Amino acid sequence: AVGFARMDDGTEEGKIPTLIIEGTVKDTDGNLIEGAKVEMWHANSLGNYSFFDKSQSDFNLRRTIITDADGHYTALTTMPVGYGCPPEGTTQFVLNKLGRHGNRPSHVHYFVSAPGYRKLTTQFNIEGDQYLWDDFAYATR
Repeated sequence: AVGFARMDDGTEEGKIPTLIIEGTVKDTDGNLIEGAKVEMWHANSLGNYSFFDKSQSDFNLRRTIITDADGHYTALTTMPVGYGCPPEGTTQFVLNKLGRHGNRPSHVHYFVSAPGYRKLTTQFNIEGDQYLWDDFAYATR
């Protein structure tokens, strides 16, 4: 999609808040980048990602948006929630031994790429999440 995409498949519509994500892709000199590929994905209201969670439709909450002539993109989606490591998994076992929790704040992942530029991998966290400054993956900066 160029400029805009809806990320969710509608199954949680009306059950959780809507989130509008907008941005503009620029180079380090502030020049707009038309045609940049912005790939975004996030967990659903249960903290699960499509592909891994077979109850979700393919590519639910995963979209690629190509920036428009002004380097702009907009996504309409649902508010993601944070999640924890599987409680019986090996990661949580190790974290328990270290006296640490395995929770992540709610967040949206990003890849941004364009010909002639380095690929950017990043994410943003949702303000107000109780784990915003206590992410077990140390992804909050």
